[in-house]
Amino acid sequence: MDQNKGSKHQSETKRIGTGMIVIAMIIGLGLLTQIFQNVLDEQYNPNQIVRTSQINNNFVEITLKRNRSGHYVSTGMINGSKTVFLLDTGATFVAVPQSQAQRLGLKKGRKIQISTANGRSTGYQTTINQLSIGEIHLYNIKAIITPNLEEILLGMSVLKQLEFTQRGNELTIRQFL
Repeated sequence: MDQNKGSKHQSETKRIGTGMIVIAMIIGLGLLTQIFQNVLDEQYNPNQIVRTSQINNNFVEITLKRNRSGHYVSTGMINGSKTVFLLDTGATFVAVPQSQAQRLGLKKGRKIQISTANGRSTGYQTTINQLSIGEIHLYNIKAIITPNLEEILLGMSVLKQLEFTQRGNELTIRQFL
């Protein structure tokens, strides 16, 4: 009987040990996934924290780094909600995916036809009350809510209000005060 107890105890200990190894592997896999996701996020948006400087009360300046794909992507705010922008000088307006418009507090206005790189589509006019990148703040921005878009395009309705210069892998944007 003592041998049976010892065998059961060994079997129980082995089962607990195996369970702990499995749990440790799951936790390790979760941590590795988080680390690699952070690396991918940083590669897509190297401007998660925007550097801002103010020069002699004349203008506010931010500097953005280009991502691995050659695009300028930046974290910013629309109507007080954090979001990510892709700068697009080919877009006439700020273009907001329909899937994000409600979260950002944007209301659909007049229905319009729009031309995109993927062809013609239907969009809805809207106005962004406040848009910010770093310490650059803009108000009452014309925008379009679009159904077939995945990311927010920061178009010329914003960029025409700013001065920007590209050198190497950096884009400097100024807002004159």
